Amino acid sequence: MNSHPQSPPSHPQRLALIEQARKSVLDTRDPNAPAALSPWIDRSWRRCLGMGFNPHQPIAFDAVTQSAVRNAIDANQPLLRAAAPVIQSLTRAMANTRYFAILTDANGLVIDVNGPVDRHNPQAASIARVGVDLSERAVGTSAIGATLAELQPVWLHRGEHFFDATSVYSCAGAPIWGPDGQCVGMLDLTGVNVVEQPALKHLVTQSARSIENALALAQPHRLLLSLNWPGQSLGGDSDGLVCVDADGHITGLNRPAADMLGIAPLSHAGHCTD
Repeated sequence: MNSHPQSPPSHPQRLALIEQARKSVLDTRDPNAPAALSPWIDRSWRRCLGMGFNPHQPIAFDAVTQSAVRNAIDANQPLLRAAAPVIQSLTRAMANTRYFAILTDANGLVIDVNGPVDRHNPQAASIARVGVDLSERAVGTSAIGATLAELQPVWLHRGEHFFDATSVYSCAGAPIWGPDGQCVGMLDLTGVNVVEQPALKHLVTQSARSIENALALAQPHRLLLSLNWPGQSLGGDSDGLVCVDADGHITGLNRPAADMLGIAPLSHAGHCTD
């Protein structure tokens, strides 16, 4: 029997499916209504409804206090240092796509912005600012909020955002894991009224992994172990990295290494002889 992969829907079909899902879930408020979209979008929408949000209400992209911004910047210096060269390379690769990069902390607070932001467009300028809270509790379903809530890479387009006011955005996001196994933030790629490019989810995921590796390598260590699965070559971002101090204690590792070795977060990593 011949089987053929199903073609992705065309752009008008895609927008029609999104609109149908919005009516099914957001307008009828039927808790049993199928969303016909990714399950994580359905979960995010329903979390927003549970917080009392109305998709038709206006929203403001509010900045937190200056002291909160300074505290977040100070607390996330390791993340900012690790991310800077990766994001610069990423934005060069996206120069002609009209997408820009946003880095947030683990709470969804913007701590860095890079790329071609049209400051004359209020829909771009309002979110591309250090200090803006883009968490799910602040702006509903977005790549930022959903990534941090679901702890997985996401892609969403136009009306897949919760609020009508955010339906101009297309976003890809991926969580960033620290060497202690905890999520330390996320990397987002956003465009305003742009062509949908779901492949950006893979690009942002790869960039997040590069940041994770830089965070691991920044840990004090005397020995760096690079690991990979049989049949895979060493030297890429998929390597497992284990940092070991002079006494043999593991000081940091990335998620591929944790997966390969079956090691829980760093607090339980212990000595390399284990």
